[in-house]
Amino acid sequence: MVDWDVYLVTQASLSAGRDTADVVAAAIEGGVGVVQLREKDRSARERYETGRRVRELTREAGVAFVVNDRVDLAQALDADGVHLGDDDLPVPVARDLLGPDAIVGRSVSTVEAARDAEAAGADYLGVGAVFATGSKDDIPEDERAVGTERVAAIADAVEIPLVGIGGITAENAADVVAAGADGVAVITAITGAEDPAAATADLAAAVERGRSGN
Repeated sequence: MVDWDVYLVTQASLSAGRDTADVVAAAIEGGVGVVQLREKDRSARERYETGRRVRELTREAGVAFVVNDRVDLAQALDADGVHLGDDDLPVPVARDLLGPDAIVGRSVSTVEAARDAEAAGADYLGVGAVFATGSKDDIPEDERAVGTERVAAIADAVEIPLVGIGGITAENAADVVAAGADGVAVITAITGAEDPAAATADLAAAVERGRSGN
């Protein structure tokens, strides 16, 4: 059973000079439920070497580990799954390659795309960008802040879990979950924090507030 509450997306260039594995270890201490290896600006070899260390940490902690975009890296690292975007392999192809038990996620920003991803066999959705974010500069301008209303509409349209992503902090995470998300996915809210473990715990507390309505 995957704990979707707090989902960390790694990115060394946004980690205040810290090693990705060290950030992941701290996030695990703080209660993270899913770790996605992103590292967009690194070579495949560098991502693999970082991923080996992250895989070891997540396996030991019982935390789900997925790889951004690259099905081949997910296979090489014995990851739990992969997270796919519009330009990546289709969900059914990733499923065929990784097997029936793999976690296959899909990024979406519209209700139509969410329904299509669910129909294609995605296990969960990453919905966003919920709020404006500077960590992804490849998002079309009209999709850079879909808002909690879109999160709510997508949550109503599908049965699979979804996490909100994009500009999420401990201050607004509760609103995202209250709108219908099962959790929140973040980069800089953890990687850029002075204390990543405490930042993860703060996000988890905000998710619980959003879920309970407090």
